[in-house]
Amino acid sequence: MVRACDSARVNANPMNTPNFLDRYFSISARGSSVGQEVRGGFATFFTMAYIVVLNPLIIGTVADKTGQFLGDGENPNIALVAAATAFAAGILTIIMGVFGRVPFALATGLGLNAFLAFGIASQMSWEDAMGLVVLEGIVIAILVVTGFRVAVFHAIPAQLKTAISVGIGLFIALIGFVDAGFVRRMPDASGTTVPVKLGALGNGSLTGWPTLVFVVGLLVTAFLVARRVKGAILLGIVGTTVLAMIVEAIGKVGPQTPDGSNPNGWSLNVPAWPKNFIELPDLSLLGQFSLFGSFAKIGGLAAVMFVFTLMLADFFDTMGTIVGVGRQANLVQEDGTVERTKEILLVDSLAAAAGGAASVSSNTTYIESAAGVGEGARTGLASIVTGVLFLLAMFFAPLTEIVPFEAATPALVVVGFLMMTQVKEIDFSDFETAIPAFLTIVLMPFTYSITAGIGAGFVSYIAIKAFRGKARDLHPLMWLVGALFVVYFALEPLKSLLGLS
Repeated sequence: MVRACDSARVNANPMNTPNFLDRYFSISARGSSVGQEVRGGFATFFTMAYIVVLNPLIIGTVADKTGQFLGDGENPNIALVAAATAFAAGILTIIMGVFGRVPFALATGLGLNAFLAFGIASQMSWEDAMGLVVLEGIVIAILVVTGFRVAVFHAIPAQLKTAISVGIGLFIALIGFVDAGFVRRMPDASGTTVPVKLGALGNGSLTGWPTLVFVVGLLVTAFLVARRVKGAILLGIVGTTVLAMIVEAIGKVGPQTPDGSNPNGWSLNVPAWPKNFIELPDLSLLGQFSLFGSFAKIGGLAAVMFVFTLMLADFFDTMGTIVGVGRQANLVQEDGTVERTKEILLVDSLAAAAGGAASVSSNTTYIESAAGVGEGARTGLASIVTGVLFLLAMFFAPLTEIVPFEAATPALVVVGFLMMTQVKEIDFSDFETAIPAFLTIVLMPFTYSITAGIGAGFVSYIAIKAFRGKARDLHPLMWLVGALFVVYFALEPLKSLLGLS
């Protein structure tokens, strides 16, 4: 009797009733605690915070067709892009936490930003290029709402989707090697048809302190990744930057000069103590996009193809990331879907458009969210913690201006490796799929174009299937996509034929 009374008093105790925070995020129901969520949020942030440095180095250092850099300047403004990158990641990750209620963080997608910088901005202004990203995000959001996204997802063979990720990985690695000066483009007067060679002088030997810093940074970052150290990529960037600052303080290497008189100098930035470690973030990049300006610059068909290619690059990784991280967090249901799938996909799709509107490229769900899940995160509260940390990172944007290419690009090479690991999912004994996958992978770095790689893979896949009498096996959407790519590749000859060029 006493025990029954005690039990009644315990159950009546409001302290044992889950509070609003617990109920809203289902913290207890998912076997978590506020402490676990906070630890998980910190772990995810430190694992993916490298994007605040890498994204400005990818999109902030490339001039558009008009010769302007992001922010309409004649020189790169790394801190400006870093602040906007952190702001977008922070706001969108918080939205995912509140609306999706899952421990998934978002930030600018690597690979997609490289395509935007090297494949699109070279043909139009940055404002027009960001407008295409906004359109791509809107299209994906519509596909989510209508349920069509799943249909498109199933229309394209899984191994071609994998090949796209692998090819982008090789492309990113090549950018890393070139930007670090580990390999150099050969000038037209060099008397060779080889496009790049090893070393600053292109003679097959490595010279200069910056090159040594890159090599050491690559080895250290690779070691940290191999040891599964949490935050390995960020630690690699920070450690290599510190080494670069020490080398510069002792050796007075100086920057590379436009006239080529100091080929062994630092590229992008000279590593030195900044004047300010903390300052109010400059968010003037937000809203610098033109929704339909690209259509007037390059034509409707080319603009549509760019939107489609952006969508392909942004489209499939999210599904795999959500399922993979969701399974680790025990959020996958019996039918193979993740709790609140529609809400998650909608936030992710709108994040693509928001990334374009913020002028930092499409934002997407990060696989690094698994680091937080590994620390016990199970709910959206962890995402809110991660998002707040990204917002705080805005105030430290000046620190990105001390990072030379040689200190940051080891991370690009390692990220390229991580994306390359997916190649094992391709069955190279099945030539019908393996050959198109191979063309997709190799043509991205060889042509310096993600569009060319995807297009070649799709067209060759359709052609091989058709020649082998298996045209009926192809999804109608594949035929549509293939036809669009054929027109895209033949656009200039068609213009000449019709007298339009």
